[in-house]
Amino acid sequence: MSVSIRQIHPVFVGEVSGIDLTRPLTADEVAAIEAGMDRDAVLVYHDQKITDEQQMVFSRNFGALEDARGGNITKPEDKRLQVGMNDVSNLGKNGRPLPRDSRERAFNLGNMLWHSDSSFRPIPAKYSLLSARVVNPVGGNTEFADMRAAYDTLDADTKALVEDLVCEHSLMYSRGLLGMLDYSDEEREMFRPVRQRLVRTHPVTGRKSLYLSSHAGAIVGMPMAEARILLRDLNEHATQPAFVYAHRWVPGDLVMWDNRQMMHRVRRYDDDQPRDMRRTTVAGTVPTVEQVPA
Repeated sequence: MSVSIRQIHPVFVGEVSGIDLTRPLTADEVAAIEAGMDRDAVLVYHDQKITDEQQMVFSRNFGALEDARGGNITKPEDKRLQVGMNDVSNLGKNGRPLPRDSRERAFNLGNMLWHSDSSFRPIPAKYSLLSARVVNPVGGNTEFADMRAAYDTLDADTKALVEDLVCEHSLMYSRGLLGMLDYSDEEREMFRPVRQRLVRTHPVTGRKSLYLSSHAGAIVGMPMAEARILLRDLNEHATQPAFVYAHRWVPGDLVMWDNRQMMHRVRRYDDDQPRDMRRTTVAGTVPTVEQVPA
């Protein structure tokens, strides 16, 4: 059976069939998936009970894996998963849910804010691939918002306003929204703001999209209060229901999305129950704008 992709949302999102992610892909299968990503930006695969190694092998069809360092506050000795895997679960190294008063848990709650993975890096991520190993029984849907549709539906004046704007992104901005304000000198250096264009153009389709994220907390050359009001307005516009798909997880699901064209967030769930979700991230290759020298 060949790869088949069926659009399951009026604006975006494709459901993939005819493929087994536990085995090597052919060149034609890789090309079909990349074409589906260019078109639909989010692809859903069901019944894919893969190992971490198989997930990494599949992900490398689309580029090098991103170095996960600098994306969290978990100490290396406390990490649960091997290098190459991003842990977006609520579990500690002991396999049990993190204590409700732990700093790591508070930091991880930032995934419930609308964001684009690794927009806080000088070269932001290309694709993310999230595999559901243990699904929480209450809540925990992941929502995706199409930033292409959001851009397309802006009025002409707003398009002109945002076209050349550059934002500053940092994990300290997003976690500051949750009241996390205390960081070590090492963390402040690691989370130093980076610059990203507010409007991106897809390198294959040429389609423009807004590049928004809870990590964006400032706009270069704009007073802070004015910048944050504009970013809030754009986020409200971009996450209206017509542009959003909510994925209800089943064990064995894998969802793949293009961070250059999407925002996403996880919804609240019963944090006393385990939720084991494992992400691989395909690295980007170019910055969206030149960075300020250190």
